[in-house]
Amino acid sequence: MKDEPGRQVPIVHGAVAFRRLPEALRKVTYSGARHPGARTPECPSHPPHGTADAPGGGAPDAFADLADGANCQRYAYAVLRHFGLLIPPLRSAELWADARSTRRAGSPQPLDLVLFDGGPVDGRPPGYGAHVGVHLGPDQVLHLCREAGLPAVWRYADFAARPRYGRFLGAKRAVGAAAG
Repeated sequence: MKDEPGRQVPIVHGAVAFRRLPEALRKVTYSGARHPGARTPECPSHPPHGTADAPGGGAPDAFADLADGANCQRYAYAVLRHFGLLIPPLRSAELWADARSTRRAGSPQPLDLVLFDGGPVDGRPPGYGAHVGVHLGPDQVLHLCREAGLPAVWRYADFAARPRYGRFLGAKRAVGAAAG
């Protein structure tokens, strides 16, 4: 079966099943160095290996940029890309402030990005260092963190029980679809 972006998009208020995601999205390892905006050697500025423009050519691979791991944002954006939703490579504070590619959402719906942090920090903008996950459905958040090492689905209480994720900052909804 070929993995295609836009598949399995949930009906309104419907849950997304983690087990139905492509294996490439279920087996990503955590790497804090693989964040949006990271520089060589962790995240080369040239296209990811496996793409037609990459050194050595090859067929495009939507998940090639996850082959060497990801942090929470890079992973969440790849999940949304699988469903045809495109978010630019924003760090968490940029994502929280963004009004071009996302909008703030009141109650999270499936495929909304959700942000957690330990609370405000003097001298830092809201969202700085926030953890980003993908709301899958009622009380289910798909995310990638150092503690779990691989993608995991946690309940909101699981985040609240950890000081670094103890505050639910809010939800952001993608406003555009991926090209092509």
